[in-house]
Order: sequence, then structure tokens, then C-alpha cells
Amino acid sequence: MIKPTALVLLAGLTLAGVAHSAPMADSFTTPTPFLNDAQDPKPPNAREAKKLLDQLATVDFSKEGELAKHRAAVTRLDDFHLRKISDLKTWHKHIEKVHSKEGRKLPKDSGRHWYWEDPNRGLYIIGGKTSKPKGLLIAMHGGGVGAGDAGPAHSAWSGPAEEMGWLSIAPQVLEKTERGWTDSGTEEWILALIDAALRTWKIDPNQVYLAGHSMGGYGSWTLGGHHADRVAGLAPSAGAPTPVFGPDGTIIDIDYGVVPNLRNVPMIVFQSGDDPQVPPDANRAAVERVESAKKEWGGYADFTYWEVNNRGHSEPEGGHGVLLERIKDFKRDVIQEKLVWQPTLTWKHQFYWLWWDKPELNSILTAELDRAKNRIELQSKADLSGLEILLDERMVDFSKPVVISVNSEVVYENTVKASLGTLFLTSVHPDPNLQFIARVAIPPK
Repeated sequence: MIKPTALVLLAGLTLAGVAHSAPMADSFTTPTPFLNDAQDPKPPNAREAKKLLDQLATVDFSKEGELAKHRAAVTRLDDFHLRKISDLKTWHKHIEKVHSKEGRKLPKDSGRHWYWEDPNRGLYIIGGKTSKPKGLLIAMHGGGVGAGDAGPAHSAWSGPAEEMGWLSIAPQVLEKTERGWTDSGTEEWILALIDAALRTWKIDPNQVYLAGHSMGGYGSWTLGGHHADRVAGLAPSAGAPTPVFGPDGTIIDIDYGVVPNLRNVPMIVFQSGDDPQVPPDANRAAVERVESAKKEWGGYADFTYWEVNNRGHSEPEGGHGVLLERIKDFKRDVIQEKLVWQPTLTWKHQFYWLWWDKPELNSILTAELDRAKNRIELQSKADLSGLEILLDERMVDFSKPVVISVNSEVVYENTVKASLGTLFLTSVHPDPNLQFIARVAIPPK
């Protein structure tokens, strides 16, 4: 019997069904469907596999050539099949060890720190509960062209975060522009900070929250949408996602990759109707887009828009803590039964249980999981060739054929088998809940 603590900490896999089911207790016995490239006839041994896994903590997909390098290792490890539950536990332990020993960590003391020593770049301020925090808040400051300072965000959010029992990190954008949270490498850095914090404090990755005021509201909306699979809740205040204007100057939509991706993310959005710096138009348009998306795809069950008329560009009465109170009980659930993904970043390859090496940017993909039928249905106008469905036993029964269809046409119906290649593919961050053990690639049209 596998210890439950090992499952949660190391694997993030619901293997209890395996442990209690005699046919699956000792082995994964079904054939691997996804190995299409020419394989080395001699599988890697455990020593070679460990050397490849040692690279995990340094993978950075925002760097040119990194994905190809990572894929080469994945292809090699696809020949290393995970045949026993004990094998799976062993490799999860090794991956956790790699992240703990080799991955970037942060200093544990509160106050100002620099992510890069030379030059002094990447200011971030640690606050909140620094001893055994149960959650992480990324507090995003306001600003614009030539303006932006992490200090006020730290002052505003650190105390409320501590009351929630959360660590707070207030980063400062790398370049002070009107879209500073998504410009000039800042977005990639925020993800790196989150990963480093998870390694340093062993924070539950299902309790990561983004919040911010003014431009920080834009940041929490936008990064929350781009990386919805990494967050438990969002609290933007007096800031909105970027609107799209029509020829007559009216708002006709919201920027790509935000509202569709937020289908499964709880949010509290605060706005004052008399805000002179950030008028409510953009947030109102975003709310309208959410309502339209809800009718089209369902979801958005925990989305709340809170507009008042007497706060100007200030926080809500009672301070930012009242916003965190609205999201503090939410936890992320990776295995969502329905996903909507509109990819906008070339380096964002994983989204919940989907993987796409070369995502078709700005296209919209829906994916629905039917556990009872062991089936996954994809819908999209995009060419999904090369998209991969990530699998483990939280999702499907490995002893039965898995059925995958695209636009109602079955493209795969077969059993699947666990391999170290898939585990390696999805273990570039210290978030075991986003690790998977098998995958099926959508074939070319």
C-alpha cells in the first residue's frame, strides 16, 4: 500500500485506485501509443536516465533551443517504461531531489532582495508569513511608463497576506512600461520566482495567488490568464486586462489569452466607478466578455465583479485584505473536466493536462474529459496536429482503451502506458500536480 503522503508530495497522482485495484497494483502493462520517432533500440539504463533528469531544474523554455534540447531527452526517456508503482515512486523522489538540490531558491528573510547580482536587476520584496507559509501571494505594483515601485505593493499586501497565512513576494517590473508585467522578460521572471518560492518554502502549489492594484490589476488579470494552470485565485484592483478598440474608439473585445483561459480560476475584481486614472470601461468590458464566455463554455462559477462609486483610484474600503478574504479558501484543481485555452506565448507549452510544442497563437481550443467513458473530446478550428494529451490515473483508467476525438472525429482509441519520458517532459517546475506519466499526440490531418 502506498503511503498517501508520498502520493501528494511526490507524485501529485491519484494512485489510490491503482493501489486498491488488483489488476493495476503491480504494473502498467499496456502498450505505449505515442512513440513515433525512431528510437534507440537499446533503452537507457537507470544511470543514464538520472543524468538526463538532473537537467530538469535548469530548463528555461524562454531561451532559444531549450525546447529542442528538452525534447531530445524526452525522446530518449520514452523508451524507459515505468512498469511498477514502486518505479514511479522512485522517479518522483529523484525529481523532487533534483529540484531541491539544483533548482533556484530564494533567501528566507523578509525584506528587499535582487534576483540578479550583476547588474542589480530583479528587485523583489519578501513579506507576509515567512515561517511555514501555507500559500504564496505575488503582489503586483502599479505604475506605467517610467513609473513603478515594488515598495507600495509590499506595504499594501504583505500584512493581509500574513493574516491569510501566506508568504508574499512583491516583485518590481524589469522595465517600467504601461504593460510592464508582460514586457521585457518580466512575465518569465514571475514564473521563475514562483518556482523558486515553491522550492524554498515547500509551499502547496495549489495555493498560489496573484493580486495587484492599478497596473498590478492588469498584471494579475493577464498573467493569471496566461498561466491559469498555476494559480488558485486572482484579486485585481483598479486595473483591467488590455481592451481592444474598434474603429470608432469603442471597446470591442479584450486582449487575447485572458478571459477564455480563466474559465476555471476564481476571481474577485474591484473597481470604482469614479476612478479618474483607470476608468471602469475596460473592466466592465472584461466582465461582459466573461458573461459571453460563460454562456459559450460554462464555468466562471467563482468570478465576482465588485464595483463601487466612491473610492476613486483607491483600494476598497477596509484595504486589500478584504479582497484576499474573498479568494483565501480557493485551491487550484489541475484535473479540470473542461479546459478552454487560447495560447499567446510561444514558450508556454503546458496548460493543465495539455501540451503543445508549437501552439497556434490566439486560436481557441476546448478540451473535455469524460472519466466515465475514458474519453477526451477536443474542439478547435486550429490545426491541432502535434498537440499532446497528458494522462495519468487521476484522469483515465489505464486498463481500458482511451478514446480521443477532435471535432467529434475519433483520432485515437487504444490503451496507454506510462514512461519516464512523459514524467520528464512535465517536471520542469517543482509542481508535482502538473506532472503526468503518459501522453497521446494528435496525429497530422
